[in-house]
Parts: sequence; C-alpha cells; structure tokens
Amino acid sequence: MEIPRLETERLLLREYRPSDFDAYAAMVADPDVMRFLADGRPLSRADAWRQMAFFAGHWQLRGFGVWAVEEKATGAFVGRIGCFEPEGWPGFEVAYTLARPAWGKGYAREGAAVSLAYARDVLHRDPIYSVIRPGNARSIAVARSFGAEREREVEFFGAAAELYRYPGRGELG
Repeated sequence: MEIPRLETERLLLREYRPSDFDAYAAMVADPDVMRFLADGRPLSRADAWRQMAFFAGHWQLRGFGVWAVEEKATGAFVGRIGCFEPEGWPGFEVAYTLARPAWGKGYAREGAAVSLAYARDVLHRDPIYSVIRPGNARSIAVARSFGAEREREVEFFGAAAELYRYPGRGELG
C-alpha cells in the first residue's frame, strides 16, 4: 500500500523510514513525552522499534494510520500524528505525539487539523475521538481547539482516560 502524504505550511506527514528510528526511539524514551501515553513509561529501544513497526503495519492492516511527522524546514523527524484504531481501542482516534523539542510550536494542532480533515473527507469517519489522560492539558487544549468535547471516561492501559469527541461533519459551522 502506498501511504498518502499530507502537507501543511511547516510539516510533512509521511510514511515511516528506517532513518526515523533513532529520533523515534529518543522521543519515546523521554519520560516527559511518555508521561500521558499508554502506561506512562518510557520505551526501551527494542520496544520503540516494535512500536514504530506497529504504526507502520497499521497502515497495511487498516488502510489508514499514524504518519511520521517531518519538519519541512529541517527535514527532522519531530513526532507522529494521524488516524488510529487498533483492535480493542475505544474508538477511531486522531492521535498526536511530538518530541519535546517540537513542543510549543503549534505542530500538534497543525498536524491534527490535516488528520481530522483526512479522517472526515477521505475516510468518512464519524465519530472521531482523541484518547487523552485527564492531566494532559496540552492535548486537551488541542482537541478543544477543534471543538472536541469530553464524552466519557474509559479505562486505558490500567488507568483512567477521557474520550474527547470531535464534531461530526454535520455539526461543523
């Protein structure tokens, strides 16, 4: 399957490459990045490899997935953003995770915007959620900037998380 590429003014959302691995492993080894994700623990290099392969394989199995995010100005890998729904997940998700040096630049919102548009316009998905830990104020702010509202609490990797539901196509102004 050819993975589509999405571009914003500053970002390229693209397929994963072997050359992304060192930056990916550094991102998921960072305790601050991983604090609100999965079970909240940083990943080893071996686990980072398995997770990156999991995201790459999701494209083959589902026909959509989470893109590697490249900063266009530098060509650097800065995170992962996209559409996600593995088996057992609480719903179709738009997910966003950035390496700490990319925080505070508006990249999560920029990448989430094109991912949401792709989910609605290409995949015709509704409802669309983001699964967010209650203390993750930055991620909640990104979701709310698109009109997402907290729908319900779910158990997620053994702890509470909240499903933020984005407005459907018919609910957009």
